[in-house]
Amino acid sequence: MIFPFIWSFLTSFKTLQESLVVPPTILPENWGFENYTAVWEKLPFEKFFINTAIMIIARVAFALIFSAMAAYAFARLKFPGRNFLFLLVLIPMMIPSQIFTLPQYLLISKLGWTDTIKALVVPGIASTFGTFLLRQFFMGIPDDLEEAAVLDGANTGQIFVRIMLPLAKTGMVSVGIFTALFAYKDLMWPLIVNTSADKMPLSAGLSYLQGQFLTHYPQLMAGSIIAIIPMIILFIIFQKKFVEGIATTGTKG
Repeated sequence: MIFPFIWSFLTSFKTLQESLVVPPTILPENWGFENYTAVWEKLPFEKFFINTAIMIIARVAFALIFSAMAAYAFARLKFPGRNFLFLLVLIPMMIPSQIFTLPQYLLISKLGWTDTIKALVVPGIASTFGTFLLRQFFMGIPDDLEEAAVLDGANTGQIFVRIMLPLAKTGMVSVGIFTALFAYKDLMWPLIVNTSADKMPLSAGLSYLQGQFLTHYPQLMAGSIIAIIPMIILFIIFQKKFVEGIATTGTKG
Protein backbone atom coordinates (compact mmCIF):
# COMPACT_ATOMS: atom_id res chain seq x y z
CA MET A 1 0.00 0.00 0.00
CA ILE A 2 2.76 2.43 0.87
CA PHE A 3 4.98 1.52 -2.10
CA PRO A 4 3.25 3.89 -4.60
CA PHE A 5 3.85 6.81 -2.24
CA ILE A 6 7.51 5.89 -1.85
CA TRP A 7 7.87 5.51 -5.61
CA SER A 8 6.19 8.90 -6.19
CA PHE A 9 8.50 10.54 -3.65
CA LEU A 10 11.63 9.05 -5.24
CA THR A 11 10.48 9.86 -8.77
CA SER A 12 9.93 13.50 -7.82
CA PHE A 13 13.72 13.86 -7.42
CA LYS A 14 14.62 12.21 -10.74
CA THR A 15 15.17 13.75 -14.14
CA LEU A 16 12.77 12.99 -16.97
CA GLN A 17 15.31 10.65 -18.55
CA GLU A 18 15.75 8.74 -15.29
CA SER A 19 11.99 8.29 -14.89
CA LEU A 20 11.68 6.75 -18.37
CA VAL A 21 14.70 4.44 -18.32
CA VAL A 22 14.15 0.68 -18.70
CA PRO A 23 14.73 -1.19 -16.47
CA PRO A 24 13.66 1.46 -13.95
CA THR A 25 16.00 2.75 -11.30
CA ILE A 26 14.81 3.08 -7.71
CA LEU A 27 16.99 5.90 -6.38
CA PRO A 28 17.75 9.12 -8.27
CA GLU A 29 21.35 9.82 -9.19
CA ASN A 30 21.27 13.40 -7.91
CA TRP A 31 18.94 14.57 -5.17
CA GLY A 32 17.59 18.03 -5.85
CA PHE A 33 14.45 20.16 -5.64
CA GLU A 34 14.45 21.29 -9.27
CA ASN A 35 11.16 19.54 -10.01
CA TYR A 36 9.49 21.10 -6.98
CA THR A 37 10.72 24.54 -7.96
CA ALA A 38 9.65 24.08 -11.59
CA VAL A 39 6.16 22.85 -10.76
CA TRP A 40 5.63 25.61 -8.19
CA GLU A 41 6.55 28.22 -10.80
CA LYS A 42 4.51 26.53 -13.53
CA LEU A 43 1.21 26.30 -11.64
CA PRO A 44 -0.58 28.81 -9.35
CA PHE A 45 -0.36 26.63 -6.26
CA GLU A 46 -1.26 29.55 -4.02
CA LYS A 47 -4.66 29.82 -5.75
CA PHE A 48 -5.06 26.04 -5.69
CA PHE A 49 -4.54 25.96 -1.93
CA ILE A 50 -6.89 28.90 -1.34
CA ASN A 51 -9.63 27.41 -3.53
CA THR A 52 -9.22 24.02 -1.87
CA ALA A 53 -9.36 25.54 1.61
CA ILE A 54 -12.53 27.51 0.77
CA MET A 55 -14.16 24.42 -0.75
CA ILE A 56 -13.29 22.17 2.19
CA ILE A 57 -14.25 24.63 4.93
CA ALA A 58 -17.59 25.49 3.29
CA ARG A 59 -18.47 21.86 2.52
CA VAL A 60 -17.54 20.66 6.00
CA ALA A 61 -19.45 23.46 7.75
CA PHE A 62 -22.66 23.00 5.77
CA ALA A 63 -22.43 19.20 5.78
CA LEU A 64 -22.10 19.13 9.57
CA ILE A 65 -25.08 21.47 10.07
CA PHE A 66 -27.43 19.73 7.64
CA SER A 67 -26.30 16.20 8.46
CA ALA A 68 -26.63 16.71 12.21
CA MET A 69 -30.15 18.15 11.95
CA ALA A 70 -31.34 15.47 9.53
CA ALA A 71 -29.70 12.66 11.51
CA TYR A 72 -31.28 13.80 14.77
CA ALA A 73 -34.70 13.96 13.13
CA PHE A 74 -34.40 10.47 11.66
CA ALA A 75 -32.96 8.96 14.86
CA ARG A 76 -34.96 10.57 17.67
CA LEU A 77 -38.09 12.24 16.35
CA LYS A 78 -41.30 10.41 15.57
CA PHE A 79 -43.14 11.61 12.45
CA PRO A 80 -45.12 9.95 9.63
CA GLY A 81 -43.03 8.50 6.79
CA ARG A 82 -39.76 8.73 8.72
CA ASN A 83 -38.36 5.40 7.48
CA PHE A 84 -39.46 6.06 3.90
CA LEU A 85 -37.83 9.50 3.85
CA PHE A 86 -34.64 8.06 5.32
CA LEU A 87 -34.65 5.48 2.54
CA LEU A 88 -34.84 8.31 0.01
CA VAL A 89 -31.83 9.91 1.69
CA LEU A 90 -29.86 6.67 1.40
CA ILE A 91 -30.63 6.12 -2.31
CA PRO A 92 -27.77 8.40 -3.52
CA MET A 93 -25.33 6.12 -1.65
CA MET A 94 -26.54 3.18 -3.77
CA ILE A 95 -26.13 4.95 -7.14
CA PRO A 96 -22.83 5.82 -8.86
CA SER A 97 -22.09 9.50 -8.38
CA GLN A 98 -21.44 9.96 -12.12
CA ILE A 99 -25.19 9.70 -12.73
CA PHE A 100 -25.71 13.01 -10.93
CA THR A 101 -23.03 14.85 -12.91
CA LEU A 102 -25.22 15.98 -15.81
CA PRO A 103 -28.19 17.29 -13.75
CA GLN A 104 -25.79 18.99 -11.35
CA TYR A 105 -24.00 20.70 -14.23
CA LEU A 106 -27.28 21.83 -15.82
CA LEU A 107 -28.41 23.27 -12.49
CA ILE A 108 -25.12 25.11 -11.92
CA SER A 109 -25.14 26.36 -15.50
CA LYS A 110 -28.68 27.76 -15.24
CA LEU A 111 -27.71 29.54 -12.03
CA GLY A 112 -24.77 31.12 -13.85
CA TRP A 113 -22.22 29.63 -11.47
CA THR A 114 -19.97 27.82 -13.93
CA ASP A 115 -16.27 28.59 -13.56
CA THR A 116 -16.76 29.91 -10.01
CA ILE A 117 -15.85 28.77 -6.52
CA LYS A 118 -19.56 28.40 -5.73
CA ALA A 119 -19.73 25.61 -8.30
CA LEU A 120 -17.18 23.67 -6.24
CA VAL A 121 -18.99 24.19 -2.94
CA VAL A 122 -22.74 23.91 -3.56
CA PRO A 123 -22.97 20.25 -4.74
CA GLY A 124 -21.23 19.08 -1.57
CA ILE A 125 -23.07 21.03 1.13
CA ALA A 126 -25.33 18.07 1.97
CA SER A 127 -23.82 14.72 2.92
CA THR A 128 -25.79 11.49 2.71
CA PHE A 129 -22.93 9.63 4.32
CA GLY A 130 -22.76 12.17 7.14
CA THR A 131 -26.49 11.86 7.79
CA PHE A 132 -26.22 8.09 7.98
CA LEU A 133 -23.15 8.17 10.22
CA LEU A 134 -24.55 10.71 12.70
CA ARG A 135 -27.89 8.91 12.80
CA GLN A 136 -26.06 5.89 14.17
CA PHE A 137 -24.53 8.05 16.91
CA PHE A 138 -27.84 9.61 17.91
CA MET A 139 -29.50 6.19 17.99
CA GLY A 140 -26.81 5.01 20.41
CA ILE A 141 -27.53 7.75 22.97
CA PRO A 142 -29.70 6.46 25.88
CA ASP A 143 -33.32 7.61 25.88
CA ASP A 144 -33.05 8.48 29.59
CA LEU A 145 -31.06 11.62 28.82
CA GLU A 146 -33.71 12.93 26.46
CA GLU A 147 -36.55 12.05 28.82
CA ALA A 148 -34.81 13.81 31.70
CA ALA A 149 -34.35 16.92 29.56
CA VAL A 150 -38.05 16.91 28.65
CA LEU A 151 -38.99 16.70 32.33
CA ASP A 152 -36.75 19.71 32.98
CA GLY A 153 -38.70 21.68 30.39
CA ALA A 154 -36.28 21.55 27.45
CA ASN A 155 -37.77 21.73 23.96
CA THR A 156 -36.56 19.82 20.89
CA GLY A 157 -34.12 22.51 19.81
CA GLN A 158 -32.54 22.77 23.26
CA ILE A 159 -32.20 18.99 23.54
CA PHE A 160 -30.52 18.87 20.14
CA VAL A 161 -28.08 21.73 20.75
CA ARG A 162 -27.25 21.25 24.44
CA ILE A 163 -27.37 17.48 24.85
CA MET A 164 -27.21 15.61 21.57
CA LEU A 165 -24.57 17.60 19.72
CA PRO A 166 -21.98 17.51 22.56
CA LEU A 167 -22.46 13.76 22.93
CA ALA A 168 -22.01 13.25 19.17
CA LYS A 169 -18.84 15.33 18.98
CA THR A 170 -16.72 12.34 17.99
CA GLY A 171 -19.09 11.52 15.15
CA MET A 172 -19.10 15.15 14.02
CA VAL A 173 -15.32 15.10 13.80
CA SER A 174 -15.45 11.89 11.76
CA VAL A 175 -18.01 13.37 9.36
CA GLY A 176 -15.87 16.48 9.05
CA ILE A 177 -12.76 14.46 8.23
CA PHE A 178 -14.56 12.28 5.70
CA THR A 179 -16.17 15.31 4.05
CA ALA A 180 -12.80 17.04 3.84
CA LEU A 181 -11.21 13.94 2.29
CA PHE A 182 -14.00 13.53 -0.26
CA ALA A 183 -13.74 17.21 -1.21
CA TYR A 184 -9.94 17.14 -1.34
CA LYS A 185 -9.79 14.26 -3.82
CA ASP A 186 -12.71 15.41 -5.99
CA LEU A 187 -11.27 15.47 -9.51
CA MET A 188 -13.96 14.99 -12.16
CA TRP A 189 -16.47 17.61 -11.01
CA PRO A 190 -14.04 20.59 -10.87
CA LEU A 191 -12.72 19.71 -14.34
CA ILE A 192 -16.29 19.64 -15.71
CA VAL A 193 -17.73 22.76 -14.12
CA ASN A 194 -14.65 25.04 -14.15
CA THR A 195 -12.22 25.94 -16.91
CA SER A 196 -9.95 28.64 -15.44
CA ALA A 197 -6.80 27.56 -13.62
CA ASP A 198 -7.39 30.13 -10.86
CA LYS A 199 -10.77 28.51 -10.07
CA MET A 200 -9.38 24.99 -9.67
CA PRO A 201 -8.66 23.09 -6.44
CA LEU A 202 -5.47 21.11 -5.97
CA SER A 203 -6.78 17.79 -7.26
CA ALA A 204 -7.92 19.23 -10.58
CA GLY A 205 -5.06 21.71 -10.84
CA LEU A 206 -2.53 18.91 -11.02
CA SER A 207 -4.14 17.76 -14.28
CA TYR A 208 -2.37 20.69 -15.99
CA LEU A 209 0.86 18.72 -15.56
CA GLN A 210 -0.54 15.94 -17.77
CA GLY A 211 0.80 16.59 -21.27
CA GLN A 212 -1.03 15.64 -24.45
CA PHE A 213 1.95 13.84 -25.97
CA LEU A 214 4.54 13.72 -23.19
CA THR A 215 4.12 13.97 -19.43
CA HIS A 216 6.99 15.14 -17.24
CA TYR A 217 6.49 12.48 -14.59
CA PRO A 218 9.01 13.80 -12.04
CA GLN A 219 7.25 17.17 -12.02
CA LEU A 220 3.86 15.46 -11.82
CA MET A 221 5.06 13.44 -8.83
CA ALA A 222 6.49 16.57 -7.22
CA GLY A 223 3.12 18.29 -7.59
CA SER A 224 1.38 15.25 -6.13
CA ILE A 225 3.67 15.24 -3.10
CA ILE A 226 2.95 18.94 -2.53
CA ALA A 227 -0.78 18.25 -2.81
CA ILE A 228 -0.93 15.39 -0.29
CA ILE A 229 1.09 17.07 2.46
CA PRO A 230 -1.92 19.03 3.90
CA MET A 231 -4.06 15.90 4.13
CA ILE A 232 -1.28 13.96 5.84
CA ILE A 233 -0.94 16.76 8.40
CA LEU A 234 -4.72 16.85 8.88
CA PHE A 235 -4.88 13.11 9.45
CA ILE A 236 -1.99 13.16 11.94
CA ILE A 237 -3.67 15.94 13.95
CA PHE A 238 -7.12 14.29 14.02
CA GLN A 239 -6.02 10.65 13.93
CA LYS A 240 -7.34 9.84 17.41
CA LYS A 241 -10.77 11.36 16.75
CA PHE A 242 -10.91 9.72 13.35
CA VAL A 243 -10.28 6.24 14.73
CA GLU A 244 -12.67 6.78 17.66
CA GLY A 245 -15.42 7.94 15.33
CA ILE A 246 -15.16 4.88 13.09
CA ALA A 247 -14.81 2.47 16.02
CA THR A 248 -17.93 3.70 17.82
CA THR A 249 -20.13 4.06 14.72
CA GLY A 250 -23.08 1.73 14.88
CA THR A 251 -22.85 0.95 18.59
CA LYS A 252 -26.09 1.31 20.50
CA GLY A 253 -27.14 1.29 24.13
